[in-house]
Amino acid sequence: MLGAPAIHRMSTPKRDRQNAILEMVRTHLVDSQEELRRLLRQRGWDVTQATLSRDLRELRLARVPTPDGPRYLAAGPAGNGDAGAAAVEGLLPSLVLSVDGVGELLVVRTVVGGAQPVAAALDREGWPEVLGTLGGDDTVLLICRSGAARDRIARRIRELSGR
Repeated sequence: MLGAPAIHRMSTPKRDRQNAILEMVRTHLVDSQEELRRLLRQRGWDVTQATLSRDLRELRLARVPTPDGPRYLAAGPAGNGDAGAAAVEGLLPSLVLSVDGVGELLVVRTVVGGAQPVAAALDREGWPEVLGTLGGDDTVLLICRSGAARDRIARRIRELSGR
């Protein structure tokens, strides 16, 4: 009896290009779309600004402020890679300045403009100790289930951010 045919995932030009974009953002300090287009051209990808914008949106890459100036970082789960898994580890060291809390509330201070990407990345982690997050411009408020949960989350965020 013949088994079901094996399904193979074929590489597509779009998937290859997006993988190249992810690799460039991880290995270079990319601060603009024009810089990213230049890097892509060096690797043989000549893309329009519209295509690159679409790729950045699909990959959930965001241009965020860092202590070294603005740069593109993974801001959430992408459809074809592990950008979501790396989002917290990639964002927190670059954006988090301090972590402090009281009761069930945890306040995470970020560089200006960094709170939204950090809040979104923390939300996606789905930590059961966290009831919800609110992100402003440079402050994230996490509402935790208890004081003990707040302590665990604060410790985790400090470890991930290198603070």
